[in-house]
Amino acid sequence: MNVKDRVAIVTGSGQGIGQGIASVLAGAGAKVVVNDLVPERVDEVVAELTAAGYDVTGHAANVASAEGAEGLVAAALDAYGHIDILVNNVGMARDGWLAKMSEEDWDTVLTVNLKSQFLMCRAVAPHMMDQSYGRIINISSRAWLGGPGQANYAASKGAVISLTRTLALEMARYGVTANAIAPALVDTPLFRGLKDEVQERLIKTIPARRIGTPEDIGNATLFLAADESSYVTGQTLYVCGGRSLGAG
Repeated sequence: MNVKDRVAIVTGSGQGIGQGIASVLAGAGAKVVVNDLVPERVDEVVAELTAAGYDVTGHAANVASAEGAEGLVAAALDAYGHIDILVNNVGMARDGWLAKMSEEDWDTVLTVNLKSQFLMCRAVAPHMMDQSYGRIINISSRAWLGGPGQANYAASKGAVISLTRTLALEMARYGVTANAIAPALVDTPLFRGLKDEVQERLIKTIPARRIGTPEDIGNATLFLAADESSYVTGQTLYVCGGRSLGAG
């Protein structure tokens, strides 16, 4: 999968899935722009990948705001002159039963998970159209299929898939693809913060009987980001160990 010297922005890559994606892309030869809301996380990931010999830079920004998204794109252009790959990974959850969910929890999750992707896509689209090349990968979730206590999260991740399909139709004539990845349970700081018995119960819902890794998501991203995936657009790739096949 060829991404050598391609410039990739990975939002929310200061830890977890985003860090795994950034690492895989950098290891495959891409020039990666690391992003996170927390500057210290950006610095740590940039230092780690630079020490490994990869070409990376970092920019801390809140991409759920227009100013933050446009600032990140500007920083990437300043550093490398063009943008070939956008991975919209930043996200959050505030689970709760619908009858008790506050408007703030609804609005915050939709803003972080969905509006950030809209803003980033809007900011990079003109540049990709001008160069007649681009790969946009939006991180959704198996949870878009629905889950108790996740009305805001599921709605946001379902909307990401709708956004991706629409973007694919609009951008195909310009040589730009847009695809989504829908992970299930992944070994992140959030998952490791759960009680052991909860982790064990959740892993039993996965047909593969193991939890995913950030690198699993990174490898799927690499495929969709590569030159060779030019005829794949508007698709949702489940990386879930089979969990999307059931209702669990």
